[in-house]
Amino acid sequence: MIGLNGAGVRRGERWIFRHLDLQLGPGRCLAVLGPNGRGKTTLIRALAGLLPLAEGERSAPQEIGYVAQSIGDSVPYRCLDVVVMGRARRIGLFGSPSRADYRAAEDALAQVDGLRFADRFFNRLSGGERQIVMLARALVTGAEVLILDEPASALDLANQALLLSVLHQLRADGRHAILFSTHLPQHALCIADEALLMLGVEEHLQGAADTVMTEANLARLYGIPIHRARVAGTVEAVVPVFLDGVGTARS
Repeated sequence: MIGLNGAGVRRGERWIFRHLDLQLGPGRCLAVLGPNGRGKTTLIRALAGLLPLAEGERSAPQEIGYVAQSIGDSVPYRCLDVVVMGRARRIGLFGSPSRADYRAAEDALAQVDGLRFADRFFNRLSGGERQIVMLARALVTGAEVLILDEPASALDLANQALLLSVLHQLRADGRHAILFSTHLPQHALCIADEALLMLGVEEHLQGAADTVMTEANLARLYGIPIHRARVAGTVEAVVPVFLDGVGTARS
């Protein structure tokens, strides 16, 4: 449904990534992980068709539901109208939203527990609240490919749980291919079928999330010790080991 073959992107003479292969079909979810500056957002934007490839090929449907990492707060529109904008391809260049379009927007907001924002102005929401509205806008497109760039970066714990629940349900319905980047390995283990670890410009590890996201691979990716542990016997947690003020490692 969406994929890259031998793909690479560069800025000037500097390659961001090269020789990257990726295929994702309906009912599958892929998480992209890597440290800051490793090219996750560049990859996401290239997959969404917003950046040209310098090498390789991209295959994708015409319509993609895309949620950016950074969302400006200067849009003086009601949130319901922001979500309806996701219907632009269906409405047409000179058309006006119909009642059906607004019902679809309300349904999308309800799906992400965002109906309470419908009549509020988008530029008066917090960053996390705007992320929820933009997820609704991605859903209302009807696109079967969803691409999200660090969608949980501004969300509190309750809204992270909501996001994961929505993405899990969308994956479970079997129609959507979902790809998201994250700094939270826990999220990848929770809902992703596959993980892509961006270790270097030409070095990528990809495969089943549970298999690829070993303690050793994650420690290599982030440069600090990482532990995976069972919580309450059923849920697996990913725990980074940081240093305290006197240089003693603790988890």
